[in-house]
Amino acid sequence: MSLAPPDRIETEADLGLGAAVLVARDARFAPILAETGPLPLRRRPDGFAALLAAIVGQQVSTASAAAILGRLEAAGYAEEGAVLTASDEDLRACGLSRPKLRYIRALAEARLDYEGLRSEPTDVVVERLVALPGIGRWTAEIYAMFALGHVDAFPAGDLALQVAAARAFGLSARPSEARLRAMAEDWSPVRAVAACALWAYYRLDTSREGVL
Repeated sequence: MSLAPPDRIETEADLGLGAAVLVARDARFAPILAETGPLPLRRRPDGFAALLAAIVGQQVSTASAAAILGRLEAAGYAEEGAVLTASDEDLRACGLSRPKLRYIRALAEARLDYEGLRSEPTDVVVERLVALPGIGRWTAEIYAMFALGHVDAFPAGDLALQVAAARAFGLSARPSEARLRAMAEDWSPVRAVAACALWAYYRLDTSREGVL
């Protein structure tokens, strides 16, 4: 009898079950998971702060993103209302670029129904989020994974995932987003667990974090 995947990734036990399902789908993950050990649970609360973190993390190192987020939180700018009332100068002083400042203001102004998003499938979550300025598919899929616990979300546009896949599977070149997304079809319905495994492998292989 085949293993049933968890409904959501809420606990380390959910990740463990998802990993077992993943290995059953693709045995190449067995040595990867043996090397990485138990996968870290990276769940974070959903809502404005989670999307704020995802936007801040775009196209910067995890260390830089963490520093900017720390300054925003210390200044009290991790909530919708605070962002709407803060001056551009105050937000820029925390390290935000002008485009990210615009994206974060647009996010605050959108007043998303975060509670309603919790019950939506991944494709609907992605569709609603990418309609906002500055939120692309990567950001939406990261939110679905880490803030909502979606088991089958997979941010194939992530550079670290592409590098890890090339090294882990002996590819001659880093796969494109389209190729990696096609590869990941074989890992459904636990593609988010595959992503966690590849990020963990990337961390071991490069001594760098692949995701905030």
